[in-house]
Amino acid sequence: MSADPSFESIINQIKVDAVSPTHDLDNAKQLEAVSRCFAIPTKEMYEYATKASVGDAVWHDSSTEALEAHIAQLTGKEAALLVASGTMSNQLAVRTHLHQPPFSVICDGRSHINKSESGGAALHTGAHTVPLMPSNGHHHLTLKDIRPHVVLGEDIHSAPTRLICLENTLDGLIFPQSDIVDICKFAHENGILVHLDGARLWHVAATTYIPMSVLCAPLDSVSLCFSKGLGAPMGTCLAGSKAFIQKAKWFRKAWGGGMRQTGIIAAAIAYALTHNFPQLPRVHALAKRLEQGLRDLGVRILSPAETCMLYYDPSPIGIGYQEIQDRAAALPQPIIAMGPRLVVHIQTTTEAIDDLLAVLRTLKENKLKDGFTQSPDLPVGPSGTDAERGYPTA
Repeated sequence: MSADPSFESIINQIKVDAVSPTHDLDNAKQLEAVSRCFAIPTKEMYEYATKASVGDAVWHDSSTEALEAHIAQLTGKEAALLVASGTMSNQLAVRTHLHQPPFSVICDGRSHINKSESGGAALHTGAHTVPLMPSNGHHHLTLKDIRPHVVLGEDIHSAPTRLICLENTLDGLIFPQSDIVDICKFAHENGILVHLDGARLWHVAATTYIPMSVLCAPLDSVSLCFSKGLGAPMGTCLAGSKAFIQKAKWFRKAWGGGMRQTGIIAAAIAYALTHNFPQLPRVHALAKRLEQGLRDLGVRILSPAETCMLYYDPSPIGIGYQEIQDRAAALPQPIIAMGPRLVVHIQTTTEAIDDLLAVLRTLKENKLKDGFTQSPDLPVGPSGTDAERGYPTA
């Protein structure tokens, strides 16, 4: 078959119809369905985003720079940088803070930096990570946990500690500010920098009423996510000193993160900060409602709902996670419930909480009819072993 050499034929090959007249209706249905499991952008957010500037992030887009300036002021830092994701923000922080190897990074073994960023600290920076587990019932790291693992001096057998990475919240648990202050004071006295993965730090501010600037004050840098808890389509800001952010811009560019038309993203984030952040107390109340409902059924709570999430174990009432996942997915309005973690967000409804509890109640009743004998009361807490809480044991 001979090829048509006309430009019209090239146009026909390239064009695509990605938007149909039914998409408004489809999106409304998708919002109703997906929002029971994930926070997604709303029509109002998109409409606000269309009013943003359409410049280039590398070439000083005004809406983006306005957002970055606001985040810098909010965190009490000199500057901030909008990037595509929390992973990029954390890895930019590690790469920018660390200069000449050898060096090591201390972090919580459960942290996003350690478990969920594809080994980025080693890949991008050549850093040796030292993952630690808290000794206080798996709640949060303390200086007591960290101090014995810090490498100072000139012992050439170990990589010297140059950075400590903390996470707040981690598994929905709030890192007490007093412990963060103690860790930062010790670190700075010993020439060590401290970065905070604050993807869900908004939840801490909403729960403790501590201003973001106070939460961020002891830290050398902080990452703030706008999609996880606030429902923006994407984006994270990295905040720190002017020199730190200027250097981070080089790495962002080198990693392909210099995006075009970021004003639209910045505006969606601004909408989320203004309209979605105030909803977090309601989210926390729903998470506690879910926790209490599970307790009432006899389910073991592995990690309580201090903010927006909890970990649970249904085995005391004879139920497995797969049974719950299958039954919840088969609901007229499906719910995704995989494994021990349950997360509540700004678009979660009371009805969704009640539907999930009804799934467990029905499964429990069926087990009892089949002769299952319920286990006695088990300890509740952020305690138990890694395996009991659904964490890797290696």
